[in-house]
Amino acid sequence: MEFDVVQGDIASRSADALVNAAGTSLEMGSGVAGALRRGGGEELNQEAKANGPVDLGDAAVTDAYDLDAEYVIHAAAMPHYGDGRATAESVRNATRNSLEAADDLTCESLVIPALGCGVAGFDLADGARIIGDELASYRPDALEDVRFIVYSDEEYDTIRSALEENTDEDVPGTESHAESEADR
Repeated sequence: MEFDVVQGDIASRSADALVNAAGTSLEMGSGVAGALRRGGGEELNQEAKANGPVDLGDAAVTDAYDLDAEYVIHAAAMPHYGDGRATAESVRNATRNSLEAADDLTCESLVIPALGCGVAGFDLADGARIIGDELASYRPDALEDVRFIVYSDEEYDTIRSALEENTDEDVPGTESHAESEADR
């Protein structure tokens, strides 16, 4: 399985599945969830809420509606908004369950954000290491291409550094900061 780090708006990406950084209620509020909600439409939020609540670390799948994907995988890396913060275990489980869900759906491509590292308050570098560990150890059946997406220059640099530190090799990146500026 190939993976790289890209920068931009997850809602503008094309893949078989996009991962939503969700809370256990699956209600789509701000951050990654808000971007996907705006891009996918209110039906996406309604279907997500109908699938919730889920246990911390679990994932639920919905149609992608108006997004350029078949599915949205809602990964509950954090408790319902206001009920606590993401933990290393919840980030790890949400990542693993997202990869498994994509594989179960026979997705070949997936875009995943830094689960639990936004409003859920988990440290970005630590989250990148955990997600990188899961990507490196996962043995997919169908999944071939995973793009770890970030929004800001700072996130991009932090995640690339954490992944390179974790793997002792260069992490591929298909897009430079300049190329991804148009994606914002």
